[in-house]
Amino acid sequence: MMEALEREIILSHQLNSNKEQIIETIYFGGGTPSLLHKRDIEELLFTIKNSYAVNPSTEITLEANPDDVTVGKLNNWRDAGINRLSIGIQSFKEADLEWMNRVHTASEAMACIQMTKEAGFNNFSIDLIYGTPALSDDEWHENVKKVLALEVPHIACYALTVEPGTALKKMIGLNKKADVDPDDQARQFLLLMKWMRDAGYEHYEISNFSKPGFRSRHNSSYWKGDLYIGIGPSAHSYNGIARKWNIANNALYIQSIKNNVIPFEEEILTKSRQLNEYIMTSLRTIEGLDLKMIENKFSESEKGRIENETKKYLDKDLMIRKEQNLILTDEGKLFADGIASDLFTGF
Repeated sequence: MMEALEREIILSHQLNSNKEQIIETIYFGGGTPSLLHKRDIEELLFTIKNSYAVNPSTEITLEANPDDVTVGKLNNWRDAGINRLSIGIQSFKEADLEWMNRVHTASEAMACIQMTKEAGFNNFSIDLIYGTPALSDDEWHENVKKVLALEVPHIACYALTVEPGTALKKMIGLNKKADVDPDDQARQFLLLMKWMRDAGYEHYEISNFSKPGFRSRHNSSYWKGDLYIGIGPSAHSYNGIARKWNIANNALYIQSIKNNVIPFEEEILTKSRQLNEYIMTSLRTIEGLDLKMIENKFSESEKGRIENETKKYLDKDLMIRKEQNLILTDEGKLFADGIASDLFTGF
């Protein structure tokens, strides 16, 4: 697989129409990248830097689970060039972790963060889940207070979603586990926003909070609509006008790369699809939807249409307007997807 990944990096540059593209962020995610050896990471980064122009201050993130983190691995990741970690903590409450079928324990989650800081990673993020049946409001507050006490620079928080076809969905259907309550999730999200704001964190995207200067540069690029290149099975790429995704089958992926062919499917984005994606992503951010940008990139009529359709949300205090930007309020963030969908265009 390593050989195929390195080969795809080289092929992707050869096929890239934007040869001068400068790499600002690199993200080792999906699956279990924390299982990569130090030498693997070094070789992949070497190939990227040999193929592309890479900014010296590039943010290089690696995803890890708490049970994968050891002092030795942390030192190896740092020495290999990783300068940011994203750790899937989920909860500091044992019953919560058991309900979600997580492998790690609450004590491992705490130890993992301490080790990360001691290893010299001052830029890292943790994930937390709220809205599970096993989590009361007080327990949710205790989870958040632990994050604040540990001075975690970035936190990504998500309401638990039960996906169809999963073991969890089946257990709920058999009444072996309690189902989630949307009202509980909404309340805990509102509480979270207040607690994080009071602690001085920037709520820069619906699910993401950071201390000043610690926004995820990589994830921010998605919300801004920047171009990106995905490497490996199932990886997604975006070049401004089309989205591509590699096939998921490892064996077919490797065989295709051996034949110097990147195996992907592609969707060309229409103007209306580009606008709808911008509406969806921009409303999730602290900057909000830029009406001037819509006028310049799409049309004055689309700007006018959106202005008219957002009046009801402004009147209900679900949205505010700051000059040319429309920004969701805390209450509005509870309905972000629905509001975005209502503003979609079909031109």
